Amino acid sequence: MNKKMATREAYGKTLVKLGAEMRELVVMDADLSGSTKTGEFKKIYPDRFFNAGIAEQNLYGMAAGLSLSGKTVCASTFAMFATGRAFEIIRNSIGYTKANVKVCATHAGITVGEDGASHQTFEDLALMRTIPGMVVVNPSDGNSASILLEQVIKMKGPAYVRLGRAGVPMVYDEDEPLKIGKATLLKEGRDVTIIATGIMVNEALMAEKELNAEGISIRIIDMHTIKPLDEEAIIKASRETKGIVTAEEHSIIGGLGSAVCEVTADMAPCKVVRVGQMDTYGESGAPEELKKKYGMTKDYIIDAVKKVLN
Repeated sequence: MNKKMATREAYGKTLVKLGAEMRELVVMDADLSGSTKTGEFKKIYPDRFFNAGIAEQNLYGMAAGLSLSGKTVCASTFAMFATGRAFEIIRNSIGYTKANVKVCATHAGITVGEDGASHQTFEDLALMRTIPGMVVVNPSDGNSASILLEQVIKMKGPAYVRLGRAGVPMVYDEDEPLKIGKATLLKEGRDVTIIATGIMVNEALMAEKELNAEGISIRIIDMHTIKPLDEEAIIKASRETKGIVTAEEHSIIGGLGSAVCEVTADMAPCKVVRVGQMDTYGESGAPEELKKKYGMTKDYIIDAVKKVLN
């Protein structure tokens, strides 16, 4: 598929759809509804939309209160401000109370682009997966975002959904049978397994084509749910292929790569090479150029696969 859509666009459309089905659905924002696409919901359901202003800690405290009065709440801002500035509120007011709040954060990762280092968060998955009971989801394209968001919003309890700014190619059809907590096998292979999440799933698919042309057989897994993690898929990959490459638009510390290493260390040791943001800040620039500079493209995945094999 050549069509592109930002996962934040899918979020806006999903909110409008579910607004008609779920009268208890409330949407909140921190003065960024045009960017997060919650403005679409606001236009149709203004009585169920609340703008907390540029006050992210208040946003998530209010969201917790509304949820504990019986509402299902989707509260959005940029990932940097949600998981960074409001972490303690999300931990204590949402996680600890098991509040039915969905932290749907947009503009995550290096592809925020020109907004620069202050807005490019590489720590969000790491922070959110440490909160007990927090479901953590990172869709790879618009269709998977819609499918997984609907499941997240309809389930009870806290969740973090990571959404992007830039348009990304479609990996899935609109009716794919995706399920929270169950990784998706996109390609079967015998040599090396690439476990990717978010926008890096498409990079993994491009890498597989080049590697296949060289006679290297690649298994590709989309780990769209970082928590609860599909440990079975990781153990199977460890035992059936020669090693694992992880790929994420996130720090290699604390995110998907760390989560996979935790499973292999405990239950199925194998060689793992992590592709993602190294221990560094980003900078302002065009998203595709930044991905190349900071090591989050198909070429880095190809190099990692060859490291496993060698």
